[in-house]
Amino acid sequence: MLFNSLEFLIFFPVVTLVYFLAPTLRVRNILLLIASYYFYMQYKPEYGLLMLFSSFVNWYAGLRIANAKSKGGKRLWVAISSLSTLGVLFFFKYFNFFNVNVSRLLSFFDISYQPLSINVLLPIGISFYTFQALSYSIDVYRGALGAERDFFDFALYVSFFPQLVAGPIERSTNLLHQFKIYHEFDAKGAALGLRLMVWGFFKKIVVADRLAVIVDTVYNNPSGYNGVYYIIATVAFAFQIYCDFSGYSDIAIGSARIMGVELMRNFERPYFSKSITEFWRRWHISLSTWFRDYLYFPLGGNRKGYFRTLLNLFIVFLVSGLWHGASWTFVIWGALNGAAIVIEKILGIGKNAGKELYVKQKALENRQRPVLLRLAKAIAGIIPMLLTFAFTCFTWVFFRARNLGEAFYMLPRFLQGFDTFNPQELFSTRIILGLDYWEFFTAIGAVILLICVELLQGVASPGRILSRMPSPVRIAIYAFSLSLVIWFAWTETQTFIYFAF
Repeated sequence: MLFNSLEFLIFFPVVTLVYFLAPTLRVRNILLLIASYYFYMQYKPEYGLLMLFSSFVNWYAGLRIANAKSKGGKRLWVAISSLSTLGVLFFFKYFNFFNVNVSRLLSFFDISYQPLSINVLLPIGISFYTFQALSYSIDVYRGALGAERDFFDFALYVSFFPQLVAGPIERSTNLLHQFKIYHEFDAKGAALGLRLMVWGFFKKIVVADRLAVIVDTVYNNPSGYNGVYYIIATVAFAFQIYCDFSGYSDIAIGSARIMGVELMRNFERPYFSKSITEFWRRWHISLSTWFRDYLYFPLGGNRKGYFRTLLNLFIVFLVSGLWHGASWTFVIWGALNGAAIVIEKILGIGKNAGKELYVKQKALENRQRPVLLRLAKAIAGIIPMLLTFAFTCFTWVFFRARNLGEAFYMLPRFLQGFDTFNPQELFSTRIILGLDYWEFFTAIGAVILLICVELLQGVASPGRILSRMPSPVRIAIYAFSLSLVIWFAWTETQTFIYFAF
């Protein structure tokens, strides 16, 4: 079931109403578990069994880890949990990719091997709920929390429908205990959740789905365009994937908040980053921190020497690329980001990124400086921000290209065609890169609005800003945003990009 569908607009209010009317916590959780499986099984019913299997394996492993008398016994069960859970992920997502590449490697040594291909549809959200379930058994092994005795509560933790298919990837230490609380309806929390949902729908339906047409027009036919159009389409994709994914996260966080459940923030204005290191502390935060805690630290983190630290960082991003998809385009995308992180580590760039205390200290220092000096510093800060955005767009080419051949076809041609490009040709017809005038300029205006809102977020929360506005202005903003969402949702909607991962 898609968030941006009529079915969800009926499903969510009904589930929320039943949830708050349920007489006991036990009944609530059972009803919410049934609703979550119903939500997921709308895509393909039999894949609900895979999620159930993953839930049971990790729940049972958690019990056995907690009851194990020796360190070896605990290690055995966390290994069983990891191999079983990741084995399912490997089979459905990576088996064909692995087989084809083994065949190519063996053919290099003149060894004949006919790869076996399995024609199965990738279960939606499998990478997300796999990591969420697996982190639980690892946390129990580490002693971060006790084993969950109630299977139904644990199954709800894995399948909770708002963040089930595209995150945020929650931790058991944050989410599981919230299903032990009988949440009363909170009007302020519900209002905040609704604002987040509307903003998420706006980003997805008004911005991302419009930009998707521009991106698809160019990237699905790269030989029909030149470098100017490649740049337009790539910048459009940068905002498309951000609005698509962060829009989903906003809807997920908002819908959960209405029911009294707090989910972690998944994005923090990533395109305002001044380094790739900072970008990855702001982009898909739940995945970045997951790899930090469950891969980077187990590899040794920064505790085994300088060069091992650099290697560990690169490995994490290589695996992150592979997590996104079974394709060399994603592997190269991860490797490029990993290489950039390593280079920045060597040069000492971005080491203070994301450190709240550092930011507050710098803000205090800036207020004490002359206005012109502060202005010059702000302008100078735009340069690394633009360079970071440019590098991010460069890597997005590999992420979006359908295969390596098309990516390498496009890259050397990005700077071609400027001498012959005539802007009037772009606007000479009623259709601009697949969009009519109204949709094209609505998309551009929505991107500008997005940037302005995120600039304001650096000063204060949008909720606080809106609360200070006169009621007529506030209502007009809500009405305008909602009308655009309804209008474009009625005409055409697209699935979320990260459903494929």
